[in-house]
Parts: sequence; C-alpha cells; structure tokens
Amino acid sequence: MYKIIFYYLLLPTLVLLAPAAFAQKNYTISGTVRDAGTGETLIGATVKLQELRQNGAVTNSYGFFSLTAPDGDFTLVISYIGYETISQPIRLNKNSLVNILLTGGNTLKEVAINGNSRKNENITNPEMGVTRLDLKQLNNVPVIFGEKDVLKTIQLLPGVKSTGDGNTGFYVRGGGSDQNLILLDEAVVYNASHLFGFFSTFNSDAIKDVSLYKGGMPAQYGGRLSSVLDIKMLDGNDKQYTIQGGIGLIASRLKVEGPIVKNKGSFMISARRTYADLFLKLSPDSTTRNASLYFYDINAKVNYHLDDRNTIYLSGYFGKDVLGLKNSFETNWGNQTATLRLNHIFNSKLFLNTSVIYSDYNFVVQSFSTNNDFKVTSKIRDFNLKEDFEYFFSYKNTLHFGINVTHHLISPGDISTSQTSSINGQAIQSRNGIESSAYVSDEWHPTDKLTILYGLRVSSFSLIGPGKITTYAPDNTIISSADYASGKVVKSYLNPEPRISVSYTLNELNAIKASFNRNTQNIHLISNSTASSPTDLYVMSSNNIKPGIADQASVGFFKNSANSQYEFSAEVYYKWLQNQIDYKNGAQLIASQDVESQLVYGQGRAYGLEIFLKKKYGKFNGWIGYTLSKTENRFDAINNGNYFAARQDRTHDISVVGIYKITNRWTLSSTFVYGTGNAVTYPHGKYTIGGLTTYYYPDRNSDRMPPYSRLDLGATFEGKQHKKFHSSWTFGLYNAYNRKNPYTITFQNKENDPTRTEAVETSLFGRIPSVTYNFTY
Repeated sequence: MYKIIFYYLLLPTLVLLAPAAFAQKNYTISGTVRDAGTGETLIGATVKLQELRQNGAVTNSYGFFSLTAPDGDFTLVISYIGYETISQPIRLNKNSLVNILLTGGNTLKEVAINGNSRKNENITNPEMGVTRLDLKQLNNVPVIFGEKDVLKTIQLLPGVKSTGDGNTGFYVRGGGSDQNLILLDEAVVYNASHLFGFFSTFNSDAIKDVSLYKGGMPAQYGGRLSSVLDIKMLDGNDKQYTIQGGIGLIASRLKVEGPIVKNKGSFMISARRTYADLFLKLSPDSTTRNASLYFYDINAKVNYHLDDRNTIYLSGYFGKDVLGLKNSFETNWGNQTATLRLNHIFNSKLFLNTSVIYSDYNFVVQSFSTNNDFKVTSKIRDFNLKEDFEYFFSYKNTLHFGINVTHHLISPGDISTSQTSSINGQAIQSRNGIESSAYVSDEWHPTDKLTILYGLRVSSFSLIGPGKITTYAPDNTIISSADYASGKVVKSYLNPEPRISVSYTLNELNAIKASFNRNTQNIHLISNSTASSPTDLYVMSSNNIKPGIADQASVGFFKNSANSQYEFSAEVYYKWLQNQIDYKNGAQLIASQDVESQLVYGQGRAYGLEIFLKKKYGKFNGWIGYTLSKTENRFDAINNGNYFAARQDRTHDISVVGIYKITNRWTLSSTFVYGTGNAVTYPHGKYTIGGLTTYYYPDRNSDRMPPYSRLDLGATFEGKQHKKFHSSWTFGLYNAYNRKNPYTITFQNKENDPTRTEAVETSLFGRIPSVTYNFTY
C-alpha cells in the first residue's frame, strides 16, 4: 500500500509541484485559529496577506492553516463570519508558528444562515455539491417533537430526500439510504436513528461542524456511493465551565464542558434521554405500565495540548434504544464509537492527523413467550487506522495524502432458544473483511480565476476466513462450497477512484464548476423497507457480491448578489451505478443461512437538476430548494430486465425555509415541503381459492404513493441576557394544516362485498405541537 501511494500517486504530483516549490525564496507562517471565549478551533477561517493578490489560506478541519509568501512586510488578516476580523502587521523573514484567537462580535446585522462559512465561499471553493450547516440555525428550523435535528435539516436541501414521514433516513441524488457515509468524529455510524427513525442519533448540543458532500467528494473520503455526512463534535471549553440543556415534552438533554487544564485541555460531555416510558407507568392498564419505550445517547470528548506541535483527542458516542413489553418481548439496538486522534505539526508546511477508530452497531430481538422464546442478536463492528497528511507547498498548491485500513466483522443474526422452546436455534456464521485505501489529491490554483482539485483514491477489499463460503450461479444454484481457515483470503477486489473538480471564477460573484468522481462500496444494506429498522441486514462484498461502483458527473453555475446577501446555484448531475443489489421476488432475508442466495444484481442510473436560492442575512432569511430527478434500476430477474423506478425515485421535491427575526427576543420560522409520491407496487388483480384471496402484482414499482406535503411552524423566544445565565423557549407545530400523508397503503377485501377491494391508508402524524425550554449557564 505504501508503494502504491508513493510510486503511483504521490511521486508524480511531487514532480509537478517541485518547480513551484523552489522557484523563489519563500517563508511560511502557520498556526491554529481558535475562539477566544471557548478555545474551540475554527474550521474554515480565512487567513490572508492583504498586500498580495491571492486567495490566502483556509483553516482545515482542525483549525490549522499554512500560508507561504516571499520575504517582506505584510498585513495579516484573519476573518470568520460572526467574529471580529483581526489585522496585524508582520515581518515575514523566517518560518513562524502562531496561535490566533478570534472574538465573537456583532459584525453582522442579523444572524447568518451559514454562520460558519466564508464570504463568497460558494464562488471560490472548487468543490461542488457541498453544504456546511450553521448549527445556530438549527434552533429555529421546526422539526417533529421540537428536537433540533441535523438529519431532518439536511433533508430540506436540494438533492436530499427523506425516506419517510418523520424519518431521519435520507437519499442523496438517487442513491440508497445505505450509500451515505455518516461519520461522527471520523467513526462510521451505521444506523443514525432512534425510535425507528423519528430521532437522529446526533445530539445537536454536542456538534461543532456538519458538512454534506453530494458530489465532487475529496479523495480522503470513500466507502460509499452517494454522499458523505461528516460530523465533528465540540472539543470542549478550555476557558471556563459551562452547563447547557433543554427540557422538552418528550426528551431532555444536558451538556457540561470546561477546562481540564486552562488553555491546554478541556472536556465535553452531553447526554439526552426520552421519557415516554415514564408516562406509560401512569396508565391504568398493567400491560401498558410495564412497557419500555425510550432511548438515550451520550457524547463525550477530551483533548489536551501536549505542546505547540501535538494535540491529543479522545471522543466517544454511546446510544441505545429499548422497546418492549415486560414478559412478552423486547427489542434493543444501539451504536458505540470511539476515536483516539493525534494532531502533529511536523513543520510550518506539513500537518498529520493519526486516528485509531472503533465502531459498533448491534441489535437484539427477544421473545419471552412460554414455549416460543427466542433471542436474535446481530452486530457489525469496525477497527480502523487512518493517517491523513496535508502538505502546504504554497498558496497555489495544497497536497492531501494518506492511508486507511479497516477490519470489518459482520454477524448477521444468531438465533438462540431455550430447551423448551418450539423454535429451533440457528447460528449464522459471521463474515470478516479487510478494507484499505490510499489517496492523494492536490488543490491547485494555476491562475486567480481557475482552481482544480484533482486526486486519486485506490481502494481494496478482501473477504477473509474463517467460514464456509458458497458460490452461486446467476440463477442462485450452488456452484461450489468450501471451508476457509481464519485469515485465509476468499476474494479480493482493487478499484481506482479518480476525482476531479474544476472551478472557473468569471468574477468575484459568478463561477462555473464541473466535477467527476468515482466511488466504490463494500458494505451493503439489504432491506425491503423504506424506514430505518434495527433488523436491517448488512453484508459485505464477497465471491458473489461485487463492490458497488458509482460514477458521477456534474456541472453547475453559482452566483451571488453584489453584497453576498443572496446565493444562487443550479447543478445538473448524472450518475452511473454498477453492481447494485436487490432481493429476488419472494426472498427470505431474516434468519437466512446464506442471504446471498436470495439476491439479484444489476445496474442503475440517476440524473437530475438541483436549484438553490438562499438569503443569508437580514431580518428575514431562508432558502428555497428544488430538485427535478429520475432514478432507475435494471435487473435481469426483475421486470423482464427492463429499467424500472427505484423506490427512492421522486420526480419533484420542493423545500421552502423561512426565518423572520421580529425583535431581538422573538424569531418566527416555518418550513414547507412537497414531493412526488414514492414508487410502489400495488395489486392490479386478485383471485380466490378455497376462500383465500391472492393478489396479482404487476411490474415492480410501477405505481405511486400520493404526493407528500407538509407545513411546519416554529417560534423562539429568547430570555433576558444575564451575565452568566441565558434561557430560551422554542415552540413548534409539526404538520400545521394536518395533512394526512400516507405512510403505508394496504389492500383488503371490502367487508360487505368481498368481490371488491379497498385500499387502507395509514398515516403516522397529524398536527404535533411541541415546546422546549433551553438554558445555558
């Protein structure tokens, strides 16, 4: 792997960059930009030398920057939206390392929609299909149950579609829900939902930064076909102790942070729990009183600055859902992650982040019924080592390169029973795999107007023993079966993944961008439900299942108003999907000894237009997003080998978000969404044999659910500002006009006339009011 990255990836780039690096005698100023009040590193802050006509530097994901220029006297300018800009004279006659503190100020008249973005970033950034959320804005966007929710907020962006009413699952540019790489402090989160998708696993109080990549993904990301949702937790306040929390109708949360050693280390711990189960205990019905219905999650992080060049971080997430009836059944599932990270600054130009990562998702389904008791357990567990380097050649070139090695373990579902149970126990063998990658990319500014971000990722995957491995023919008949010892390689795949994004700035307010990227995926989700379920089944690439491959090309136009108050973009994309997986007709996915015998393989395509208009500042701000798209799949064994609409195919999606600041204390907000109904399969006929009705189904996904629409309203009231205490009230009304959006539609014989069929529509939510009290001390 090291030879691959050096000889084929890194060496050619170094040869190209060498002349620029040594053309003249330059010096470098580097360092970290932090919040003066909390010590948090600031991601995306702009650092530039005022006298030079160049783009300057931008702090990376850890707040680090490096800026190289010729010997001379300059004015160093550091800016970050929502903070006071610093300007200070410097004499650049040697390499120097500095730490910069920015103070939050009132430089903006009103709250910005993207408070953490640079001015005109959408024009100057070469990346396409990238959105960085302002977490302060989440306080004002109304969502179900009144809980601030990252996943429900990104569903309001063009190109992102919800998997269902109130659900945190999402589709991006035609990809399946499992084709989104969701990272929390670099750890993969496999099931990012609580209570079957009505809450996300991410407590917004603990989050520092959220970036969504829909296309043009940088080479350091890989492993999924459609998108990357990169979420970073807060480091913790290293200046003073603070307490923050909220009390709602269905859940409460609390966050505590403060210094371990002032200005050198800090901690953050945030916890959240629902308490619907406490209200159930008030029921007069004994069954209801003994029911379990809750989830909890805990985010924790500590960091310590060993010296000016080394900082160590340790973070973790622990969450669990419990649903059940005492002495009847119980279902519980949860995620655990841990990330140990070391940031090391070799010198003013070379930065390294080393990460050791653990990720675990598991679920348990248990029945306590007499003579029918059973317990089903399943898990997916990863151990991951990453090395990510950044080398800052000059203001024209920034080089990223690194390696990543992950060990996957998937246990699809063991069934254990007692000796008196009528259900047979079953042990389904686990699967092990090694996934590794090497990448290199360069952000090159050949001219003031042209920026090229190009790179290559090389990924490999190996299925390894122990286990009995069966090879199937296309018609699912067995070709061969063999036992493999522990560590023995069963099947290996090697895939190159080229990435390139090009941005041409017409002027400071207009830009044209284009990108192409290839992604591969080796961990696949098998499910026949649109909703997130704890029983979703994960499989890895094997001798039967090939890695999924997606090639995406996109082009877009980006425009800002003269004062950058308005942003507009229009992007067109086309995605080719290879080695897609679906279940065959009549497949048995649960408790199958070999689920690969139940699968079919094919290809897909997705294409569309995304339009985005955003007002960033002023008393009234918000955005309008529109998506026109088509997503189709083709499998030889389904619909006679013809293309058919994927279940996530929706022609039109519209979202409107408005936030109006009436006074300094009152803010009103609303969201409106409309979407074409999901593709489904309805029965087109029926016949009766022996009193039993059997329905005839036509081609898969040849019908549509009714269109979906919803209006949500919200209001936030800020309490009086005290020296050490601040509070607010958040009010919400989900589905304000009480639209009965269908969640499922089933078919049955009409009670008084069995020859006729009636459709039964089930809706989950009508109007849902919410109120939350928030406080910070």
